[in-house]
Amino acid sequence: MNTLQQEYYKWCFSKKFSDYNPSKVNHSSINRWLKQYDKSDRKILIKLLQKVIYLSEKDIDSFLQKKNEELLSKLHADSITNKKIIYITIDETASSSHVILNKARDLCRLEKKGCKLIDSRDLLGLNKIINKIGFGAIVYVDDFIGSGDQFCRSRDYIANNIRSLSLNFSEFLLAPCICQEAVKQLKDRGVVPITNHIHVIDERILHEDNEDQYLTRKEKDRLIELSYKIDEHFPLGYKNLATMVVMYRNSPTSTPYILRGNAGQNKFVGIFPRTTDLPTN
Repeated sequence: MNTLQQEYYKWCFSKKFSDYNPSKVNHSSINRWLKQYDKSDRKILIKLLQKVIYLSEKDIDSFLQKKNEELLSKLHADSITNKKIIYITIDETASSSHVILNKARDLCRLEKKGCKLIDSRDLLGLNKIINKIGFGAIVYVDDFIGSGDQFCRSRDYIANNIRSLSLNFSEFLLAPCICQEAVKQLKDRGVVPITNHIHVIDERILHEDNEDQYLTRKEKDRLIELSYKIDEHFPLGYKNLATMVVMYRNSPTSTPYILRGNAGQNKFVGIFPRTTDLPTN
């Protein structure tokens, strides 16, 4: 890959990732990221960036409008009216789940349609709604589900405290991207995934079980080695899932550290740092 080709890819990346929110991705930031590494590594770093599956704000808005409408139509066909549909956030306030529910509320006019919206931690409020409507559908919302562990903890906490939930309510998870590791956990709980994309291991070129020939063994080992220099415990992200999906508002914790950089960005700058990776001043 010659210099002209590299410049072309930088231009493409700056367009493709232009609305990444935590840290601006442009020609300058891409150069800064690449120049941390030896010249001999930059070709494979560019190859890595080519495999990033990026979800812009427009992509996520489109998903919410289209898939939510399809879900409502399905539920209506099963005689479940809007007033019997409860949308639930998972995790803490200001998490991605809350952001996505707020988006769905506004884009899909959920409140105006008569749907119920509630925080998963408000068990008293949720129990009152469930007892009042008797039966219906629960729709959990988020933008990305990795291993499924976090989602299942939240969902199981609700189910264990509200016994009638699993008996009288069908459960759905509305999320633009769900990793294959989470699908089995959802199935075991009877939660139906509503998604645009199941992120399989075959798409994760640094995953230990990925056998794609896109990278040579030497190139893959080198990228993993560089990731180990940033984080020696889970260089490829949470549980070394090595996910390659990045959303405009953040990168998942399962993103390889070579893309994120280190916490504080003082030793290794990432091209997709999470908000929690950024310096505090």
